[in-house]
Amino acid sequence: MSEQSRKICFVTGSRADFGLIIWPMRAIRETPGLKLQLIATGMHLSPEFGYTIDNIRDEGFVVDESVETLLSSDSGVGVSKSVGLGVIGFADAFARLKPDLVVVLGDRYETFAAAQAAMFMRLPMAHLFGGDVTEGAIDEAIRHAITKMSHLHFATNADSARRLTRLGENPTRVFTVGSPGIDSIKRLKLMDRETIGREIGMQLGKRNVVVTFHPVTVEMDQSVGALDELFASLATLDPEFSLFFTLANADAEGRALNNRIKAFVAGRANAVAVASLGQLRYISLLNQADVVVGNSSSGIYEAPSLNVPTVDIGDRQKGRQRAASVFHAASDRGSISKAIADALARGRQPTVNPYGDGETSRRVADKIASIPDFRALLKKGFYDGEATT
Repeated sequence: MSEQSRKICFVTGSRADFGLIIWPMRAIRETPGLKLQLIATGMHLSPEFGYTIDNIRDEGFVVDESVETLLSSDSGVGVSKSVGLGVIGFADAFARLKPDLVVVLGDRYETFAAAQAAMFMRLPMAHLFGGDVTEGAIDEAIRHAITKMSHLHFATNADSARRLTRLGENPTRVFTVGSPGIDSIKRLKLMDRETIGREIGMQLGKRNVVVTFHPVTVEMDQSVGALDELFASLATLDPEFSLFFTLANADAEGRALNNRIKAFVAGRANAVAVASLGQLRYISLLNQADVVVGNSSSGIYEAPSLNVPTVDIGDRQKGRQRAASVFHAASDRGSISKAIADALARGRQPTVNPYGDGETSRRVADKIASIPDFRALLKKGFYDGEATT
């Protein structure tokens, strides 16, 4: 690696965003003139959420810095304090690493902390998944705030790119590249059914449901009730269905949801809950599923590329573009049961995914490499022209 290589520092705080940045990071690492740096934070450092920093290393990445943010609380107060801890930790990490460009993805509060530290330290920043809409979560406000702190924007679709220009971002700095999650589907050698069952601890059944339900952070105190409605619907499924739960993330109310998921699974021979599956196991499991149920973005972004139908519950993902394989349900058992029935009736069939073709990572790396001077990006005005793609 040349001493003149420019340092591109990625930030990851959860299993979800890590699965999305694996291939962009590999593309950066393979690009002449660029050197990859990586900071792990948030749930990656917590045994409660699977201590997934080990998964990062298993994928062949070096963790250059780790930033502790999680408190033993999932209240709004606890999350707010975690952001403050994150800003302090990222300031120290960035000071040691001295990156030329910081790359963040999405809208989690750990990412928000990293973005604030980078902004105050005058570090150029690139943002993936900006311009998306999720009206049922505070992620919406966090995502748009990170947009205003960032200098390069890699949008997953043309609608999101247009929103970025409406937010005042110059279209010359906005690039529609697709979702990097589809790159994984295109490149990974997926596990077979027997291997998946052995890895997870429960063999796949005749029919299989993958369930991920996260807190609905805008509607405080509503998440537990919505999850109970989901349980009521799942309990009516034929015993031939096996239920594979991935636990909720570390947002407010996340621990309460996880306790209820563990209680629901206990004593059911056809159900299992896993804190973190990792990228390969998760996508391999999706590939074998008859339906994906819950409110995770993976049902919107990745599942359609595997031709697996999705039941999206509630408003957490409201506003995102959807493939024809995505069925929406209100947060009551009747709506959920009907949507599951409709999804199963549709079954697995070829689906056009609006989030790209699996070449996102190379586009991101090539665009970053083509920029001659990252520091010049810091001078950023409000774009007042017509919104374009």
